[in-house]
Amino acid sequence: MTQMKLLLVDDESDFLNTLLKRMKRRNVEVQGVGSGESALAWLKTHATDVVILDVRMPGMDGIETLREIKRHFPLTEVIMLTGHASMEVAIEGMEMGAFDYLMKPMDMDELLYKAEDAFKKKNIHEGKIQQMAQQLR
Repeated sequence: MTQMKLLLVDDESDFLNTLLKRMKRRNVEVQGVGSGESALAWLKTHATDVVILDVRMPGMDGIETLREIKRHFPLTEVIMLTGHASMEVAIEGMEMGAFDYLMKPMDMDELLYKAEDAFKKKNIHEGKIQQMAQQLR
């Protein structure tokens, strides 16, 4: 099985850099960007399995970014993060196709566990698509 490719999206540079370091220490293939716009630009040129996306960011917020990710990269799984307790945003994100939702500060093991589950889900969907394509040949 291939290694999971993660993209972290958060406008708080200290949080983003700390999370990147912690992920890399655990041998996770991870990159980070500071905005929704940067995330979409990254996804256009880099294969990515799972996006860990902050909900509250200036400019393009997490919900708008999630909408665009799902429109252009429907198999990419997204885990939403927020430092603000907002069940409405959590429900909206899940309805729009987010894989899961975590509150900051989150447990690193829990975040990695959810990311691995999201990666497995993406692989299952890709496998089904490949099977269907082979059957149509």
